[in-house]
Amino acid sequence: MLPSSQAPAPPQIFDAARLRQHRQVFAQRFDDYDFLRQRVSSDLEARLADTPRRFEAGLELGAADGSLSAALMAQGKAASMVAGDTSDAFLGLARQRGLQTVQADPEALPFEAGQFDLIVSPLVLHWVNDLPGALMQIRRALKPDGLFLGALFGAGTLAELRDVLSEAEAELAGGLSPRLSPLPGLRDMAGLLQRAGFALPVADRDTVTVRYRSAAKLFEDLKGMGERAAFARGVGRPLPRRVLFRAMELYQERYVEPDGRLRATFEIVHLSGWAPGPGQPQPLRPGSAKASMADAVRRAGSSDEKS
Repeated sequence: MLPSSQAPAPPQIFDAARLRQHRQVFAQRFDDYDFLRQRVSSDLEARLADTPRRFEAGLELGAADGSLSAALMAQGKAASMVAGDTSDAFLGLARQRGLQTVQADPEALPFEAGQFDLIVSPLVLHWVNDLPGALMQIRRALKPDGLFLGALFGAGTLAELRDVLSEAEAELAGGLSPRLSPLPGLRDMAGLLQRAGFALPVADRDTVTVRYRSAAKLFEDLKGMGERAAFARGVGRPLPRRVLFRAMELYQERYVEPDGRLRATFEIVHLSGWAPGPGQPQPLRPGSAKASMADAVRRAGSSDEKS
């Protein structure tokens, strides 16, 4: 095994500049495209409401307009919150709420060790190149017995779109190129929390079905919410229009519902873990983490409409 100083760097799948630009676009019409983020923020609020503790110094990583941070302070769950984001436009919106803000890339957190006793992260960690490293940085930024709650898109997200894009490209181009971001699975995340040094790690999922009048409307939403592919140079290649149109035809054939709407699945993986502290139960052995399915069962059959 190589010493840590000689360990190979993780592959650079995503382009940081493109990701930042996508969040700038998201900020321009945030209220039109924040429906999934609102759902995640509400879930994070509910999970914190179940924690019998008031936090003194919190960080929201990927804070967007800072609405979650403002809500946690208004509810008395956090005495103070820092809104961290890579988008200047979003940081400006957060400052309008009176929040302290900071440019914060999840892969290079600008914080001292033990600076916060709460870190929340709604729907940004699926865009990091080094997810284990980002989780380690988050754990390092927590005080002993500090809490991390996060949510990111999981491997089941956009399964329908992945299917039709793959078939259309194989049919018309004779091969495949990366089109949608690789996403972690539920069990992967439970293990990564342990690897990052979190105590009492839990990963569970919420499967959301959104119904669209057309595939074009789905593509519009993905662009509006900053979830278009942002591959680094050399990772992907341009999508030919004929492949895109064929994929849209296949989508209409395979995933139309009786009322004519098309379904799109979003799998949201929720994470929680505590920075080790005195008096806590000891972390589980590597590989023995449990993934709770309670939330998935509770959410089964839920759907949203997009016109």
